[in-house]
Formats: sequence, structure tokens, C-alpha cells
Amino acid sequence: MFLSRICCLRATFVPRRTVLGARNVWLTAGQSRVLAAPLLQFAPVRGQQSSSSAAGSRPDEGFQISDENIQKYLENIRLEYYSLKVLEQMNKQDIKRMALLSHVVEMYEQRRIIVDNLSSLAEMGAEKDEDMLQLMKEEKEAYTNILRKLDGEIMDGILSMDEEEDYSSLILEVAAGVGGQEAMLFAREVFDMYCGFVEFKGWEIEMLQTEDTELGGIRHASMVINGRDAYRFLKFEAGVHRVQRIPSTEKSARIHTSTATVSVLPRPDEFQIELKDKDLKIETKRASGAGGQHVNTTDSAVRIVHLPTGMAVECQTERSQGKNKEIAKQKLLAKLTQQELESKFNAKQSLKKSQVGSSTRNEKIRTYNYPQDRITDHRLEGGTTHNLKVFMEGGPPLGDMVEKLRKDHRKKQLKEIIDSTLEAK
Repeated sequence: MFLSRICCLRATFVPRRTVLGARNVWLTAGQSRVLAAPLLQFAPVRGQQSSSSAAGSRPDEGFQISDENIQKYLENIRLEYYSLKVLEQMNKQDIKRMALLSHVVEMYEQRRIIVDNLSSLAEMGAEKDEDMLQLMKEEKEAYTNILRKLDGEIMDGILSMDEEEDYSSLILEVAAGVGGQEAMLFAREVFDMYCGFVEFKGWEIEMLQTEDTELGGIRHASMVINGRDAYRFLKFEAGVHRVQRIPSTEKSARIHTSTATVSVLPRPDEFQIELKDKDLKIETKRASGAGGQHVNTTDSAVRIVHLPTGMAVECQTERSQGKNKEIAKQKLLAKLTQQELESKFNAKQSLKKSQVGSSTRNEKIRTYNYPQDRITDHRLEGGTTHNLKVFMEGGPPLGDMVEKLRKDHRKKQLKEIIDSTLEAK
């Protein structure tokens, strides 16, 4: 068996040739197999830095794949994956769980094969033939290089997994905190940033309500976001966002500190609020404020009271009474939805309250410092980045920060999972 492999090696081996990490089989770069070709390359010439080495090295102590607890965790999810795979009937949760585990399990299986191959090479150490010894050395270096790269990929896969319940829909609300008009202007920019992020991720938006100010800010605004993994990403954005800058209305060039609060409420697929006509008291009146003669001639403003809860909303933004009625219903629906979700997800303290606190400056999760052109997330070690203008567009820079938050959270989550598993045993 070994001689046949060596013959195959002599015929096909070329430096940097792609190989398959499977026992007794070698493939050329043009052939396809389970492992992706870019992952499977021989180690570079000595003296050059290995990108595989960089990918495989992890500075996080306790999160090395060589750690015994990580090995046990990997073995546990491997067994769980195959126990799900043999089920004759799977429910929706089983299918989601299998999909979550599949990528890491596939890479882990490849790792097991490579480790097995390296063990076989070690058993052949007594070989005397110089040519065979050289080929064995080259084969060992190739497998070691593959293993190093694969270890990095597996650890990245583990840290990218999120084993908490996910929702395909959520309600995101941004509200002005302390700071008056400047806080309202900042709230508008934060809300627009998330609209940009939703567009960047390819999710869908359904606007619920927006209360604008005369200067172009918002008192509060909310929207429904639908999309795969939307809640997994955006749940880390909930909290107090602080801005430090010179407001456009400031005459003495003093730096002001203001806040905006962000709440992210999951919306289960089966969750739906129904507005029944018998539960609504609808009143109309003449609109107030700017609007010319139209204000004094039509009863376009609408006020709706939800009788079971006593919750009331008003709308006079449109000239048409019918349009104002529809907008008012949407506002009422949003408020009732938030109220119900807060009650559903936290009986003692509302989820929204726990996310945004009292919106004071010292409760911030992130600071947007305009004079220094920097953004600092206070939950991350080294969580500072620059170029505020680009960051506020809601594209890749915001995505990078959210990804760091996800992985940081995942490390803590993984440690808890491993610790609880060891305690149970």
C-alpha cells in the first residue's frame, strides 16, 4: 500500500501542488474533492511567511484547537450532527441545528483524516531508503501545513456559530436620548446608518413609524427588518450610543455630548397582533400647526385609542383623513407589538428597558467622536476604528465591528457551554 502511494507521489508530485487530505489518495490541482483547493497547498519555501500559519495561529489563550476541552466540544457536536442525520423525521429546529453544525463537522472530519495520515507516517519512521524518506518528509510537511490551516478554519467556524435562538424578523427602534435637538439629529443619523446596513446586507425593511423634528432629526423611529441572520447581527446594536461633536447650532464651538438609544426586539414568525375594529375608538379633528387654509377646513387629523389597553396614537402628517388613519393604525400596531414582545421576552423587566437603560451618557455601549474621527465600542478590547463618515453609511465597517462583537460574545458563550458540559460529567 505504501509503495503504491510512493509511486503515485513520484508521478504527480510538484512543489505547491494541491493535495487531498485523505488516506492513500493524492489528487492534482485540476481535480475536485471534498477539501477546497486553496486550503491544500504545500508549505512555502523556508524563509517566507506562511499564510496558513498566520491563519492557524490564534492569540486567544484557551481557544486553541489543541485544547482538550475544545477537542471534547468538537467531538460532542460531531456526535450530535450524526444523531440528527439518522433521524427518519426532522422538525424545523432539527434542520436548522444540522445546518448550523454541518460546516464545522465537515472540517473536523477532514482534520481527523489528516491526523490519522500523520500517525501512519510516524509509524513508517524506520524506512531506510533515502528517496522514500525524502518523500515521506515532504508528505509530512504537506499534511502539517494543511492541518495548520484547517485548525484555523475550524476555530473560526466555532466562533462564528451562534447557538442561541434566531429570528428572521425583528423590530429596531431608535430614539433620541439626552441632548435636546442635537440628540434628535444624531438619532436620525443612527437610524439612517441602520437603513444603510440593512441595504448592505440585502435584508428587507418595513417602516413602522417616524416622529420627525423641524430641524431634520427624529424623536423616535422604528422599522421591521426581515432577513436571514438579521437578529443575530443586530441584537448587539441595542443600547445607548453616545456622540461627541460640535453641533451645527453651537455658536461658541463647544463639544457637546448627546445620546440616542437603540432597542432590538425579536419578532417570532408566528407572532402577530390583530387590530379589531370593536377595540378601536377613532376620533377626527382639524389638524394644527403649519398648513395654510387646509388646516382650518378639513378634519384630517386622526386619534385612535386602543380600548383594551388605553393606548392612544395620533397622526396629522397627511392631508387625507384616510391616510392619517392608516398611519395611526401602523403606529398603534407598532406600539402594541413592542409592548407584547417586551412582556413575552422578559416578565420582570422589559427587554427594551434592559437594552437601553435610562439613556444617560455613562451607560453608552459605543461612542462616536467627531473631533477625533473615531468610533469606539466599549464592549470590545481594541474596539476603536476611524473614518466616521464611511462608518455612518452602514456598510462594511459597521459589519466588521458587528462581527467582532459576535465573536467576542461567542467566546464567552462557548466557554459557558464547555464549562457546563464538564460540570455535568
